[in-house]
Amino acid sequence: MKNNNIYTYPFLAVCSIIFAAFTGIGASGSHDTFRANSDKTLLSGIPFTQTNNTIKTGIPAKTFYAALVDNKNTKWFLTELGIISFSGDKWTLHNENNKIGSANLKDFAYRNNPGGPELWVVSPNGATVTTLPFDDKTEATTYLVENASILSNNVVKVTFGNGQLLWFATDKGIAAFSDNKWLTLSYDDTYPSGMFQEYPITSIATNPAGDSLYVGTDGAGIARVYRNDVDVISGASVYAQWGPIILPSDKIYSIYIAPDGTKWFGTDQGVATHTGNNTLENWTVYTTDDGLVNNFVQAITADNKGNLWFGTKGGGISVFDGLKWTSYTTDNGLNSNNILCLTIDRDGVVWIGTDEGVISYDGGNFTAYR
Repeated sequence: MKNNNIYTYPFLAVCSIIFAAFTGIGASGSHDTFRANSDKTLLSGIPFTQTNNTIKTGIPAKTFYAALVDNKNTKWFLTELGIISFSGDKWTLHNENNKIGSANLKDFAYRNNPGGPELWVVSPNGATVTTLPFDDKTEATTYLVENASILSNNVVKVTFGNGQLLWFATDKGIAAFSDNKWLTLSYDDTYPSGMFQEYPITSIATNPAGDSLYVGTDGAGIARVYRNDVDVISGASVYAQWGPIILPSDKIYSIYIAPDGTKWFGTDQGVATHTGNNTLENWTVYTTDDGLVNNFVQAITADNKGNLWFGTKGGGISVFDGLKWTSYTTDNGLNSNNILCLTIDRDGVVWIGTDEGVISYDGGNFTAYR
């Protein structure tokens, strides 16, 4: 475990120092209950024994790369075949609605609006919104550069902020939509227009208020943008190894922000966590030297007991309770050690997406779905 150190690098260093202190550090999931603290108080433990079951889904999808849970506790997954849902004991492939599509879907987001639940799906063909439940005839609206200020049709990530605020990550930068209008962009001085093309966006997460977005990139660390008082997206700060802050790598593949504002960043060289309101202070790094099963962390979440779950590329899963680490691999019941996504349902069950199907973890038991 490494604490604060100083790195130097000329690229955008002035920007990082200018924005060293800020407020509004936050959360990405309202159902997550992890609370970090400086003395690493022991959180609730996890079982060390497992039993394994395998259930056939009847759907030949293998790669489960994004997951979410709706207000009815239905599990939704993005796969190479399109959108799949699991409710009760029924698996359903939703790939017949041409307005939504099924190929090359990149990410999705769910919100239970007063007028009914809606699902947003993003892809190289724009951002599409539909209502739930949906079938092959359900209407959908797609936003493209031709009819919206979305910067690019190649949309890679989507998430909700507060109220009606939606954040979109594209191959050309960040766009936001709220109250039926697109916010004006004003962050080019902080993040030059070519930055996101040279260093693609890999992950996003919002703060508790939902008005700030943390943006992980493949090589440029973490950018932070926020909605200001006049409906403009402004640049806020840069997190990078040369910050001077601690990051094990500037290649960021996952972000999780707890309700108390603690931020967790998964990289190809370990996990960095940051607490407090000062960009330059209170950083800690965890690697395989500390108990992480593999340093390439591409999925992070927290369960309803406060345990942090880290899904790695090729190493399996590590769970951190604040003091000790427990790791799971194919030897313990995983379909694959390549963990692509993690989510927690309303019963506290952990859902694990891999390149060999999906697995659930409940009370020490793994169930594999293929």
